[in-house]
This record gives sequence, structure tokens and C-alpha cells, in this order.
Amino acid sequence: MDKKPSLAILGGSGFYNMPGLQDQQEYDLETPFGKPSAPVRVGLLEGVPVAFLARHGLGHTLSPSEINYRANIYALKSLGVTRVVGISAVGSLREDYAPGEIVIPDQLFDFTKDRQRSFFGDGLIAHVDVADPFCPQLSQMARTAVEKTDATVHKGGAFITIEGPRFSTRAESNTFRAWGMSLIGMTTSPEAFLAREAELCYAVMAHVTDYDVWHISEAPVTVEMVIKTLNENTYTAQEAVRNLARNLSPSQCQCGQALANALITDPKRIPAATREKLGLLVNKYLP
Repeated sequence: MDKKPSLAILGGSGFYNMPGLQDQQEYDLETPFGKPSAPVRVGLLEGVPVAFLARHGLGHTLSPSEINYRANIYALKSLGVTRVVGISAVGSLREDYAPGEIVIPDQLFDFTKDRQRSFFGDGLIAHVDVADPFCPQLSQMARTAVEKTDATVHKGGAFITIEGPRFSTRAESNTFRAWGMSLIGMTTSPEAFLAREAELCYAVMAHVTDYDVWHISEAPVTVEMVIKTLNENTYTAQEAVRNLARNLSPSQCQCGQALANALITDPKRIPAATREKLGLLVNKYLP
């Protein structure tokens, strides 16, 4: 393929491939942070070069805590990707965000505890701005893409990421609601933050599969419930991604300059090995 893929889709639970991806090439990549979850497939979707990566691995073999988020984002960056859309199964913490609907969240709360959250360290420190963790422009394009399907789509809401792989207790679920959270999932953190460090635009199409366990008139969430709703939503997700590829507009956001004012380490003090490891991300800012 002559052109690099500017758009990547990170498929979550139930979204393991991208039908309609033509002229596919598969890249079995190795990164300085290890191997990504699966080989990256690159092909043409609606005439646009698009990359697809199964977040949980082929056959869903990786738990949320086992996913190599850094390798996934680094691999996409290395292929030339500039925009990433995560497809995620989520629980709703609000009555008005119902199962079967799709939400494009605008805020993120990281409640995980066992994950590598940053590319930086080992002698090179960056403090990246993530006040608004999702790219507003890409989020709007994702919302428009979903609106062109038959699905109900909601804009906005705070998304809390828990460690998993277990589901929440009722006490936890009700606490998250009291905190003002709208959605709950297991993979968007640190994915979104790493995308920002890699200067990639990032947005989420969050597919509501259940009401978590807070809703007393609904059955507690189960894997069977999640998969059933995801299977029903798969066509909608695929159609929305095709719409997105078909209508991508030039980027006008600041995600591509996220590190411009974030690097704090004296360049003369950066270890050579660290500089080589992170060169893909930082070389344009270092003398």
C-alpha cells in the first residue's frame, strides 16, 4: 500500500475485525515496549487507508490488565497513524444512557492501578496536558458518523476506567454514580493518555451493553449480556466506522503538538538509550 494509514480503529470486546477492509496487509510489529496485542491490519476502507488492531488480541486472549497499551499506541504511531478511535463496550451509570445506545464521552477518570500509564521515564520526563483527554474534533466526527446510522447516540459524559477484569460491586457502582460518572469500562485508561503522549487524536465510540449493577430493576451485568448486546451493535459500529472514514476532514486540533511544551528534562541529560527508545515521539523537539 502506497499511503500510510492516518486513521486507526482499536477494536474492543466483540469487535475483532473490520469487514470491508480491502487490499489488506498485515504487520507483525515489535516495539521498544514489546509486541502489540495482535498484528495490525492495514487496508482501504471507503478508499481511505485505515489500520485495525484487536485490543484484546486474536480470540480475546488478553484481559484489560494484560493489554500492552504502550506497544499498541506506539505500533500505530510507527505506521503513520494520526487519529485513533477506540471501540469499547461500557456499562451505563445513567438512566438516560440505555443499553444498545452509543456514547461519545468527553471526560475520563482513571481508576486503574496496575498499568504502565506513560511512555516517559528512565531519564526523560514529560508532563502532558490531558485536561480534555479526548480530541474534540475527532469526537465530533465520530458522533456525526454514528448519527448517520440507526443508532441512538449521546454526546458527552465522564468515563471511569476500572482495573477489571471483574465487574463492579453494587457499592462501587453507586459510588461512581455519586461521583458524577456516566460510563464505566476497563480499557480507555491509559489508552487515551498514551495517545496524547504520542500526539495522536483519540476518541471513543462507547457501546452501552448494560446498566452495570446499580440499576435495581435490571439484572446484574454478565458476560452473556455484554456479548448479546455487542453482537446486536456490531453492524452499527462497522457502519459508523465506514461513515467516519468516508468523511474524515483535515485535522485542526492541537493533539499533534501535545509534547511541544511538555518535555521538562534537559536534553543534555537524557540517556542515549532512552532518547533512542522514544525517538519516534520526541526527536522533532530535541536538538
